[in-house]
Amino acid sequence: MSSLLETKEVIKNFYSKNEFYLAPALKFLLAFVIFLMINSKLGYMERIDNIVVVLVAALFCSFMPLKATAVLSGIFMLLHYFALAPECALVVLVLFLLMFLLYIRYVPKETVVVLLTPILFFLKMPYLIPVAMGLIGGPASIISVTFGVIISYLVEYTELNATTITSMDAESALTRLRFVVDGLLGNKAMIVTILAFAVTLMLVYVLRRQSMDHAWTIAIIAGVLTDIAILIIGDFFFDLNYSIAGILIGSLIAGVLCRGLEFFAFNLDYSRTENVQFEDDEYYYYVKAVPKITVATPDRKVKKITTKREEAPRSKTVSTTVKTSHGVTRTSTEDRRIQR
Repeated sequence: MSSLLETKEVIKNFYSKNEFYLAPALKFLLAFVIFLMINSKLGYMERIDNIVVVLVAALFCSFMPLKATAVLSGIFMLLHYFALAPECALVVLVLFLLMFLLYIRYVPKETVVVLLTPILFFLKMPYLIPVAMGLIGGPASIISVTFGVIISYLVEYTELNATTITSMDAESALTRLRFVVDGLLGNKAMIVTILAFAVTLMLVYVLRRQSMDHAWTIAIIAGVLTDIAILIIGDFFFDLNYSIAGILIGSLIAGVLCRGLEFFAFNLDYSRTENVQFEDDEYYYYVKAVPKITVATPDRKVKKITTKREEAPRSKTVSTTVKTSHGVTRTSTEDRRIQR
């Protein structure tokens, strides 16, 4: 356990010392993955379905706030959908305007949630996002997760029905628009997923704020089980064709990853819990204090060891006899250093 705590402190210290370089690198990686995912899922416009365009756009995002990555992601999607059908681009434009003008501009820190949710859907790990945001986020994160889920299902729906959309007559623009809107709003799997994620996030948020011991661990377990239960019940009543094995395995992996998140964000030593009571002129206070588990990073010093031993110079005593003019003989002794 101590080695894990030392590793945690080393990672935190390393990031704090190199944040100037690591932050742009992480933003570049996030933008690069998102743009690649959009091109691989959509790819209707060949001009931007190019690795050079993706690299340039990701490099630009690495020096900009995360909102720039969200804006460029929206532009990529708009261009692809416009190449598929202008009606699809109109639906995406309305969705992104609602997201940016009514929400992201007021809560910019939630941008990363909107960006990560489609990536986790792409990686078949969407069950991680509601539990993780219940631990480190708040009720406002429900809106971010909901937008991310809608974008993910929109991409999936148009990917499955691209042939049908393009085969419709160009004159029937209203028909194509209604086909896309109805397919999105009538997607029962999307609605059940949004409900499951919202309930899971709120339950985890409420439980992890309690003063009981191991609140985060209890919140993780309760959130994972709640998410599984709602998704399976929704699949049973609406015949959504969910992969039950995928839900169970994905939720289990999500629980393990969230346990690792707890280790880095909320690692407490419950064996040293203290209950403190004090008062002022108006109130009595009952405080439960739980110390964090910390360990000092070992200070390793490297000593230089040489095999060649340096010897001290020898000294040799030399006696000199001097005869003076008065006939007196004097003898003087002199130390001479002999270097080897």
